[in-house]
Amino acid sequence: MLARMVFSVPVFGWMLREAFTGPTTAKLLFILNLVLVWILAIAYFGYPAIILPALTAVPVIFTTLIVITKG
Repeated sequence: MLARMVFSVPVFGWMLREAFTGPTTAKLLFILNLVLVWILAIAYFGYPAIILPALTAVPVIFTTLIVITKG
């Protein structure tokens, strides 16, 4: 149900649906688009566009390390 809601978003829904269900080329092009959008955000916003993804990745990596060491 959540996937249906996300896939129904007008601009990004069809890209996400194609990335999940499409061929490998579609997946690679989706990743390339994400990287290019991030580069454009860095060019437009500067330093915060570099720092914010790193700050959001900290809890994910921290949780992953705890799960790995917990066994």
